[in-house]
Amino acid sequence: MLHAAIRQLAQVMALLGGLVLCLLVAMVCISVSGRELSDLAHSGALRSLGDWLVELGIGPILGDFELVEAGVAFAIFAFLPLTQLKGAHANVDVFSKAMGPGVNRALGTFWSVVMAAIIVLITWRLYVGMQDKMRYGETTYLIQFPIWWAYAASLIAAISASIVSIYCAVIRLTGQRTL
Repeated sequence: MLHAAIRQLAQVMALLGGLVLCLLVAMVCISVSGRELSDLAHSGALRSLGDWLVELGIGPILGDFELVEAGVAFAIFAFLPLTQLKGAHANVDVFSKAMGPGVNRALGTFWSVVMAAIIVLITWRLYVGMQDKMRYGETTYLIQFPIWWAYAASLIAAISASIVSIYCAVIRLTGQRTL
């Protein structure tokens, strides 16, 4: 029952992260296309067409890189729960291949505990950082997007990653199930 809830949490976060990444890709494509179209329309003989396109709002999306920065941060944290649950982190097994299953199980448990501690630490520091951004009212340069909103979205994903990584560490420590 708990494992199913943890798995569902990890999958929902990964889907949200994927959705955000897809939206960011679409936004970047639209922004780059608008920038190129605007540049083309403003070159030489197409000057009047360029003025008309600007009036229509054709051009780059203002603050696109600011939105990409916030969205990618969320997506990274959103993918962590599923990555941790599946044990899909990148690893180098040059030495561990030669060791027996007991040693590999112990190494897996050790790294699950370390990863849980690191994710909890990052989550805590993300919370502290969000509090600072809220207190000082920091915004992005171009669109004046409150920076703490991106921190809050990332914090929700990081809390999910913390829950999943603690679950994985406890499961490994107690030997209840192999993840």
